[in-house]
Amino acid sequence: MRVTGSVLQSLQHTRTHTHLYQHFNMLEQIALQHTATHCSTLQHTAARYNALRHTHTHRHLHQRCNILQRTATHCNTLQHTETRCNTLQHIATHCNTLQHTATHCNTLKHTATHCNTLQHTATHCNTLQHAATHLHQEWIKTSLLLAQLHIAVCCSV
Repeated sequence: MRVTGSVLQSLQHTRTHTHLYQHFNMLEQIALQHTATHCSTLQHTAARYNALRHTHTHRHLHQRCNILQRTATHCNTLQHTETRCNTLQHIATHCNTLQHTATHCNTLKHTATHCNTLQHTATHCNTLQHAATHLHQEWIKTSLLLAQLHIAVCCSV
């Protein structure tokens, strides 16, 4: 498996975004908790106003109704924020997976380089073995010729 520089850069870029998403996720969680506390306070206030509703005039009740509507809107915003937070958590998980894949890719690249080195060494070894076989055969031929010459010289004397 061959990995190009642009793929590695893309994976490193994704890794940076993972880090940023994690920080953004943490900040959004803190904001969500603060908003939930505020929403709880508003709901408590709304309940108190409902209890007092019988003692106030129609105009006063209308103002309190507006407060309750704003409280409901605020709670809907909280629900939307929670959904967005869940989406960001999913993205962060996906980015972590990509980061793991990039690490695995680097390992595979290292293994491929090592394999290519071993392949080159095996080819070199085969070449040396072939040369040694050829030299050995030549040595045997030369030894036989020398033996024949030696016999011829000895026998001719």
